Amino acid sequence: MKLSAHYNKASIIITISVLFAGAVIYFFAINYIAKHQLDQNLIEEIDGVKDYIKHNQQLPKQVDFDEDLVVFSKTNDTAIQRRFFDTIYKNPKEKKREAGRAVSCLVKVKTNNYKTVLIVSREDTEYLVQIIGLITLVLSVGLLLTLFITNRYILNGLWKPFYKTLIELKSFNISDNKSLNLKTTKVDEFNDLNTTVQGMSKKVKDDFQNLKQFTENASHEMQTPLAVITSKLDTLIQDEKLNDEQYIQINDIYSATNRLSRLNQSLLLLVKIENNLIDDIELLDLEVFIKEKINQFNELLADKQINLKAALISREIYASKYLIDILLNNLFSNAIRHNENSGQIIISLTGNKLTFQNTGSSTPLDQNKIFDRFIKSKRSEGTGLGLALVKNICNKYGWQITYCYNASVHTFEIVLQH
Repeated sequence: MKLSAHYNKASIIITISVLFAGAVIYFFAINYIAKHQLDQNLIEEIDGVKDYIKHNQQLPKQVDFDEDLVVFSKTNDTAIQRRFFDTIYKNPKEKKREAGRAVSCLVKVKTNNYKTVLIVSREDTEYLVQIIGLITLVLSVGLLLTLFITNRYILNGLWKPFYKTLIELKSFNISDNKSLNLKTTKVDEFNDLNTTVQGMSKKVKDDFQNLKQFTENASHEMQTPLAVITSKLDTLIQDEKLNDEQYIQINDIYSATNRLSRLNQSLLLLVKIENNLIDDIELLDLEVFIKEKINQFNELLADKQINLKAALISREIYASKYLIDILLNNLFSNAIRHNENSGQIIISLTGNKLTFQNTGSSTPLDQNKIFDRFIKSKRSEGTGLGLALVKNICNKYGWQITYCYNASVHTFEIVLQH
């Protein structure tokens, strides 16, 4: 959920809660005020009755009260506390029953005491309360609509610079010379954000360029002495004066040097892949590539008497020819190197899957570490970077590679992107 949606949700919930609580309080307050006003009117009416009796020494007639209802009941009580209460008001004109408010008290006419109950209609007051409630409801709905429209359009407009910055960050490429295009806004916080992002992107690019330059220079400088060492070792190995022990030692040095050279090239290649420095994409037919690789590895297959079966169909992909060559080299080398004599390799290429299966060790590989760098078996003479390279190449093109084991058969499956 977006930040604006979270804000809208929180603000609307809070507003509705406040409005609901306010409406309840407002309703009871209006009712209290209305009743209090009716009670004041009733007091004035009762005081008027008492004044009438005082001056005329008789009870007033019903016609003297207009639409108010008054009931006089003779009583022997000498004192009755004045009391206000809700009751039913019988409208004499419309002949219907309405909600009413009444007051009871004691009045004295000469020597007689009368319990007096004066009733007035509450219909006008309730109508007024309803009108006020309706107006309050309309205002509340109007406030909610205004709040919703404000949040949806005005606040979304305020967040536009943030989303533009987010789009720029998503398109940011560390190896691209293009800088971030972040414009100045009217909001100080977004300007601070853009300034910080600009500074961070510049520092990241500078660090990347320095690392790239260091890696390339280091690789280049390492290749030269390695080539010299290899050349000298080639010369020494051909020397007929070497005894067996010297020959074995020089051959070990030669193997270690070759491994170091391969390791250097693999690490440099990993850096290039991870930083998208290889972008020579073209349309390739994967079936043709695999058939070429089968021909290239025929001698190694024959040496271990490995039976290879291939079920291939034409499958075109957009990729770097160089990287696909490395991917297939590593898959073939892995399947042959870790296979057993007179073993089997099955290669399958369907519409969107490339599968390599090979017989080999009866112990499954660790699925959580198999594609990590420098993970290899104790008997392996490789650099431990082959499957890491395969994984990185698959990641580059959005392919998914998985490993599984079943009955001494190791399977690597690559799901190609459509």
